[in-house]
Amino acid sequence: MAKALYKITFFNHGKIYALYAHRVGSSHLWGFTEVADLVFDLHDGLVVDPTEERLRDEFGDTKSLHLPMQSIVRIEEVEKKGQSSIRDAASGENVVTPFPMPAKPR
Repeated sequence: MAKALYKITFFNHGKIYALYAHRVGSSHLWGFTEVADLVFDLHDGLVVDPTEERLRDEFGDTKSLHLPMQSIVRIEEVEKKGQSSIRDAASGENVVTPFPMPAKPR
C-alpha cells in the first residue's frame, strides 16, 4: 500500500505556501499541526522549477514543521504530487517567477 500524500496550504510571512508531505497530525506543541516527511521533486536534468528549488532550499533539511493552526488554510489528501508553490497572499500571483522561455518557432 502506498503512503498517504497530503497537500498543505498555509500562510507564512504574507505569502501562501503549498507543500506536499507524507505525514500530518497534531503536534505535541499545543495549537500547532505537525507536518513531516516533506516531498520535493528531484530534477537531474536541465529543467529546474525555481519555486521547487526555493522550497527545497528553505525546507530541505527540515525533519518536521510545526505550523500554527490559524496559519493553515487547507490540508488535502491527494493521489499524486502536483506543483509546490509560493504565492503572494494579497494578489495570489506566484512570488517566484519562472525564467522566461523564448517563443516557440513557427
